[in-house]
Amino acid sequence: MPHDANALPAASLHTSASQRWRSLIHSPLALPLAGLVVVSLLMGLASDNFFTVSNWFNVLRQVSIVGILAVGMSFVILTGGIDLSVGAAMALAGTISAGLIVNSGLPAPLALLCSVGLATCIGLLNGALVAWGRMPAIIVTLATMGVARGVGLIYSGGYPISGLPGWISWFGVGRIGMVPVPVILMLIVYALAWLLLQRTAFGRHVYAIGGNEMAARLSGVKTTRIKLAVYAISGFTSGLAAIILTGRLMSGQPNAGVGFELDAIAAVVLGGTAIAGGRGLVVGTLIGAVLLGILNNGLNLMGINPYLQDIIRGVIILLAIYIAREWR
Repeated sequence: MPHDANALPAASLHTSASQRWRSLIHSPLALPLAGLVVVSLLMGLASDNFFTVSNWFNVLRQVSIVGILAVGMSFVILTGGIDLSVGAAMALAGTISAGLIVNSGLPAPLALLCSVGLATCIGLLNGALVAWGRMPAIIVTLATMGVARGVGLIYSGGYPISGLPGWISWFGVGRIGMVPVPVILMLIVYALAWLLLQRTAFGRHVYAIGGNEMAARLSGVKTTRIKLAVYAISGFTSGLAAIILTGRLMSGQPNAGVGFELDAIAAVVLGGTAIAGGRGLVVGTLIGAVLLGILNNGLNLMGINPYLQDIIRGVIILLAIYIAREWR
């Protein structure tokens, strides 16, 4: 019987393709990608302007702040924690930096660095209370959210602080070519987060703590240090988001960022990260943030009542969590 030289390679290719398909189906990115495609198609059918280049850049610019907050939230949730203070920390950092520039005469670049440092310190405080104080993350960050919001209101007297140098607007509304600066900054943050989670021992330890903290500790992982670090990262990304928000508003707004922590959590969950920790990809968080942005943009283009939009978004998030639970 003659030997068919092409039979083995063809069978190998078929097996390899099947394995790749099964791997994709069971990937944490499968459902977020499917949701992104479906929602995009539906919004495109509902509005002729949806698939224009300018509209897509507008969507990405709008989600940049929540998208950056969601990066830090991803680190925290992957360890099984939560951070409800990111919106208030962002508002406080932006308000303090504006006050340092306008009221204290501090050079603007240094004031912006101070805003990132302040937000990082808030994250470190959260991490210390959770890791060393053994306190529940949801209670700790709820408390620091209130403290940060109150400090910002007291510092500013409850009013926005304006009169910032014009160049600061570049961070919020500037462009490099056709691409908005906030989008570029967001993508850089995601690239760095991906490298940290997927290519370092620190990233492996983050996943290990979320999967089984006791087992991680017994295997030699410094769980306290890792928790401290992830909350510091969450604070750091809040500080970066504060720079973009300050540039967009050209003022320090003590009431800014209300509800942003919920949007950040929604982006992480919609991106396929398990709310209990240990499973998920930061790329999925980016997809989740864009999905939220597309949903908001599409509903606005369709002229849906803003109050009804909140209901629709809530239902979609609940449905996504339920489907993800059943899928796993």
